[in-house]
Amino acid sequence: MKKLALAIALGLSFALPLHAETPAELLVTVNTGNPQTQGMAFALASRAVFGEKVAVRVLLCSEGGKLAIKSVAPVAPLKPLNLTPNDMLRDLMKGGAKVQVCAIFLPNSEWKPADLVDGITVANPGEIAAHLLKPQVKTLTF
Repeated sequence: MKKLALAIALGLSFALPLHAETPAELLVTVNTGNPQTQGMAFALASRAVFGEKVAVRVLLCSEGGKLAIKSVAPVAPLKPLNLTPNDMLRDLMKGGAKVQVCAIFLPNSEWKPADLVDGITVANPGEIAAHLLKPQVKTLTF
């Protein structure tokens, strides 16, 4: 078991560039309802928050917005961590990530702001646009 952990750690360290500058912020947009894709988005965001200490903002749109709704049942846990995308999103929030739904998600659904998971808010398009234009912000879209 120790050999496996060491191999994984070494493999991950070689996968990261040695001279990379860490961005000051990361914006992760999740548009998909596919649990594996959501899980990968949140795994990368978690690495940024907990491993690299980067400020992360998550924008949930379209099918991804359903992760923000209290009454939508989570999918089955994903392997190997046995966490759902919802679990991963909550962990990101506990780590300081700001999570929002896009401004057009709620008006075009049956849900209202009161249906959002505690701590998730509605994004302001002007604020998101200004954030995207900052040179230190990297973006990932899923």
